[in-house]
Amino acid sequence: MAIFVIVVLVLLVKLFMIQVVNQSYKTSSDNNTLRYVTQYPARGKIYDRDGRLLVYNEAIYDLMVIPRQVRNLDTIGFCSTINISRESFNERMMKARRYSTFSPSVFMAQITKEEYGMIAENLHQYSGFYFQTRSVRNYPYPIAAHALGNIGEVDRKDLERDSYYKGGDYIGKSGVESYYEKELRGDKGLKIVVVDVHNREKDRFMDGQFDTLPVAGKDIILGLDAELQLYGETLLKNKTGSIVAIEPSTGQILAMVTSPSYDPNELVGRVRGVNYSQLLNDSLKPLVNRATSGIYPPGSTFKMVNGLVVLQSGAITKNSTFPCSGPESQPIRCTHHHNSPVALYEAIENSCNPYFWETFKVMFASSRFASSKEAYQYWYDMVTSFGLGSTFKTDIPAEVAGNIPKSSFYDKMYRGVWNALTIRSLSIGQGEILVTPLQLANMAAAIGNEGYYYPPHLIRSFKDGTPIDSNMRTKRLINIKANHFKDVKIGMCRVFEGESGTARFSKIDSIQVAGKTGTAENPHGDDHSLFMGFAPADNPQIAIAVVVENAGFGSQWAAPIASLMIEKYLRGYIKDTAKEKRFIKTNDDKK
Repeated sequence: MAIFVIVVLVLLVKLFMIQVVNQSYKTSSDNNTLRYVTQYPARGKIYDRDGRLLVYNEAIYDLMVIPRQVRNLDTIGFCSTINISRESFNERMMKARRYSTFSPSVFMAQITKEEYGMIAENLHQYSGFYFQTRSVRNYPYPIAAHALGNIGEVDRKDLERDSYYKGGDYIGKSGVESYYEKELRGDKGLKIVVVDVHNREKDRFMDGQFDTLPVAGKDIILGLDAELQLYGETLLKNKTGSIVAIEPSTGQILAMVTSPSYDPNELVGRVRGVNYSQLLNDSLKPLVNRATSGIYPPGSTFKMVNGLVVLQSGAITKNSTFPCSGPESQPIRCTHHHNSPVALYEAIENSCNPYFWETFKVMFASSRFASSKEAYQYWYDMVTSFGLGSTFKTDIPAEVAGNIPKSSFYDKMYRGVWNALTIRSLSIGQGEILVTPLQLANMAAAIGNEGYYYPPHLIRSFKDGTPIDSNMRTKRLINIKANHFKDVKIGMCRVFEGESGTARFSKIDSIQVAGKTGTAENPHGDDHSLFMGFAPADNPQIAIAVVVENAGFGSQWAAPIASLMIEKYLRGYIKDTAKEKRFIKTNDDKK
């Protein structure tokens, strides 16, 4: 009896292990009759500020395989049906088996509707294979590729980082798609279906009691203006450079143009890998977002900041005058002849290098500061309060910090012995200063707002009312008096309206623009053409920065582009169509 009891107990324990603890037998049985189908949610759509649809979903299909269920397969017929080689079939099956013999995995991804129709009618002949509906992104406006970003298949790091994803899932790889991935992706659902021996779906398991519904991702509204973005990309066609336009009252980006660029539809579907490789190896670097990661000396556009810092220090007033000898000036020459001496307004209008060097020197010699290093630290703190020398840490892709050198940099370079004369190039936006077009546009917004800015960002709102990051709604104050900003703005208006203003030929009828041209020295070739400004001057609705690489003076290319962008945004059309046509024709001629 004891032996009999022991044998029975052993059998009971073994049955318990098989039926309850060890799931492999149950899995094998269920997989012969049940199919667990992931229900992928609709990814959130993306709109521009006026409700234009920028990104939506388009249905595609993934061919799935459960290796253990693949039996008596006519391999040649199957390969012919899905149009792949025998070698490709073997590679795909080996990969699927490595993943799991019991669980489904992607055998062939992103099959189009047309391909699906041809394959689906014969798929019942091949056990272990079935289709799963997915979606890819579609871009009705082929613009803003870098801002919008793209999606691609998860890699090993993605899988390790977030258990939400399984092999073959898609994830935002760059831009808005990446930053707002968790909001856009939604939540997966699960459908359990009963299949017959021919791999055909017969019914819902238990009438769907154990199914879960997918939850669609959140729709996003961006601050981008699609028409303005498209116009900017047209203006920069066949050029190398960037345009950034910001709404000063909110920090929302109205346009973020980088050239050369690419059509975002090129990175969709099975051709994504091939196209990405071609773009990556393109010598013109279309994958680089020059608006956020291109760094340049700001040139004369930086004189506005230097002027404000020196005014705030008390070393000068707006009426303080300094002499200029034109191209014969020393140690920094002026680029042209004009009246002398000059005060603030005239210096900005004429972009007078000696004026800004002299004011820089006077500040360093001020009795307010005990040493040059103390004066420099004051200057550094003021300059960086404009958002220069650091990133804004918002939803902007591929942002770099640029460079505002610390005093320790010069201590090391000059072995602790240096003064205003040593670093005089900083007074005219040259030397070690490097900024991005994004920072330049934000600088314009801060001046237009007379002492504050909101960190630039792409999102305007979530369509369902979900609040956006509070950092993007936090006003950043600059510790410079408002009256100094008003004085600098007067000088910036004279850049367009003065008799010798450097942007006088880009003046817009009935719209007062405040701005500053810049010509940044480039050790690798021709100078860069720069502009930053805002309009209307008394109540800015758009702040803008333009950089055209190797294009010469800021008045030749950057200022006209900026004036066209400003007029397009504020007026909705261009009054001087002849100027617009000439400019666009010049772009086409540069092919």
